[in-house]
Amino acid sequence: MTDSADPRATPAQQPGVAGVVDLLGMLAYGELRAFERLAEDAGKATDLEAELAMVRLAATQIDDYRRIEGRLVDLGSDALEAMTPFRAAIDGYHAHTTPRSWLEGLVKAYVGDGLAADFASEVARFCDADTRELVEAVTDDAALTDFIPPTVRKAIEADPTVGGRLALWGRRLVGEAMSQAQRVATDRPDLTDLIAGTAGDPNRDLAAISEMFSRLVQRHSQRMAALGLSA
Repeated sequence: MTDSADPRATPAQQPGVAGVVDLLGMLAYGELRAFERLAEDAGKATDLEAELAMVRLAATQIDDYRRIEGRLVDLGSDALEAMTPFRAAIDGYHAHTTPRSWLEGLVKAYVGDGLAADFASEVARFCDADTRELVEAVTDDAALTDFIPPTVRKAIEADPTVGGRLALWGRRLVGEAMSQAQRVATDRPDLTDLIAGTAGDPNRDLAAISEMFSRLVQRHSQRMAALGLSA
């Protein structure tokens, strides 16, 4: 933020805050779409225990959305306006990665949503303390980690041929997710400035974005390994 901010501007209009609003708008819309998918996938579960686990995971997405919405209000922004610029990229990702089975849905929730969460966490490093704390909380994937990796590994143990198909699916997910994330990072200048740490130097912007995506790829490999799949 800057000392020369216009005192008449709302918080969302202050220099530097626009990038934070972009981050939260992207995250909020992602939470809504995640809720829809997890609720839908719950109906495809193989047993009642798994269905309940999926329903609980879906419910957490709405709780997270409400927390993000509250932070946007604090910043003087409207959640609908903040989410709108990211609908095309997020909906495009989901349109190109429709699961064909319950297991593919689980892998998508863990790998695809995990990459989106990692992206948000990377950008949040350059936000104010309150926003960082919120992003860390809503991107915590402990519940997903407790349920999805053991469920997928169990399925692979029962039918090893499943592993190869899911590994290919995971690679497709990360390719599409990275493509959309790069689009978002470069199409939203305020978000780019947050990632780069300093504004006005396009070479530094590109270097910072490249470094960030290298870290995202590394964490994707770790997630795939947790599922028992090769990246």
